[in-house]
This record gives sequence, structure tokens and C-alpha cells, in this order.
Amino acid sequence: MEQPNLNYVHKLADGNTEFLNQFISIIKSEFPEENETYINAVNAKDNKASAEIVHKLKHKFNILGLEKAYGLAVTYEEQLLKGTYDLHAEFKLILEKITTYLKTI
Repeated sequence: MEQPNLNYVHKLADGNTEFLNQFISIIKSEFPEENETYINAVNAKDNKASAEIVHKLKHKFNILGLEKAYGLAVTYEEQLLKGTYDLHAEFKLILEKITTYLKTI
């Protein structure tokens, strides 16, 4: 499985430490809330809300260098709109990996 990283964020920051720290801070504050929103939407079997939060989360996957996870999220978002939760377990593993990673930065 891919490992999250900050390569893209460092490239964006282009040496600007203040920008880098602010960007990381935003990710670290938004991600737990979005993760919780996802879990609540899935538990409620709210297909539309689940797809909407997966849509938001997939962009964080991309920012954190998780290209395969991003692709999975694209597919999962489409499936959720059809009421299919087949990729939930795999998606949840990605969320857990990111949660663990964010605690280290």
C-alpha cells in the first residue's frame, strides 16, 4: 500500500516554511472532521452524503501523494451514488493510514 507523504505540499510551498506549516495545519484540522463525517454518512447509509465526503477526501489523498487511493476514491464515489459500499473496507484502511501519518507530522 502507498505511504502518505508531503512531497506535493513541499513542492507547493517552494521553501516557504510559513505556507508549509499552515497547509499542514489545515490538513490536520480538516481531516479528522471529514473522516468522522464519512463514518457517520456510511453508518446512516446516506449514499449521497457518503459520496460527497468521499469526493472531498479524495483531494486530500492526492495532496498526500496517494495516487492509487485517489483512483480508488473516484471509483468508490461513483459506486456510492449507486448505493454500493463494496469499497468501504479498503477506503477505511486508507483513512486509518492517513490518520496515523498525520500524527507523525
